[in-house]
Amino acid sequence: MLKEVKKLLPSEHILYLGDSARLPYGNKSPQTITKYALESAIFLLTKGIKVLVIACNTSSALALDILKRKLPIPVLGVIYPAAVEAVRYTKTKKIGVIGTKATINSMAYGKAVKKIDSEINVLAKPCPLFVPIVEEGLENDKVAFLMAERYLNDFQHSGIDTLVMGCTHYPILEHVIKRVVGKDITIVNTGRETAKEVQHTLEKKGILNDTGKGGCEYFVTDSPDTFKEIGGRFLGEEITQIKFLKSLDYKDFLLSS
Repeated sequence: MLKEVKKLLPSEHILYLGDSARLPYGNKSPQTITKYALESAIFLLTKGIKVLVIACNTSSALALDILKRKLPIPVLGVIYPAAVEAVRYTKTKKIGVIGTKATINSMAYGKAVKKIDSEINVLAKPCPLFVPIVEEGLENDKVAFLMAERYLNDFQHSGIDTLVMGCTHYPILEHVIKRVVGKDITIVNTGRETAKEVQHTLEKKGILNDTGKGGCEYFVTDSPDTFKEIGGRFLGEEITQIKFLKSLDYKDFLLSS
């Protein structure tokens, strides 16, 4: 998603926090995910951000509402913008969604789609091994195709004409996903649609930077070198200015801010 935001909003200064020490979120409990999301959000708030974007689908599914209530700035998730686009694209009124176990179990995409059009059917499928496949740089390996076949087989004769990639890692596997589900299926990239929502929110609030050159600062909670390698593949550019955080204890940050 960061790649899409940087492309659409080149004059904005972006602070990106990757909680790499506690990944993956997708196999953790809703309570733990909400706690992690709150700690991350408050840390970024101490840095003076004007809008918070929850780029993680799992956190968006489980922590968006509480963050909206607790934070004094606009908070955006990735699920509703993607649901809007999926509804717009579908002609068969059948939409597929893939994501982590936590995202799929939350039924967040199904609920979002139903709010827009109650007649649409949503078929959701967890794909937990897609994340480690991407993390290990195996997106072009045979294992990626084999797992995609295993996970996505249910979609092939389901009647869906639109598929939402409900995880920030999945766009790296889009070529494999398309190969399995077929070229006639429209793939919805949650990052692309969320970036548009970020732009709209900044414009609406009158806080959009549209002149000058922006930048990006990166914060990680573990393995900066690993993040530099993986993040570079996501963005298609070299990552610099990575800052290592030993902890995300938000109470400590509030006391020191």
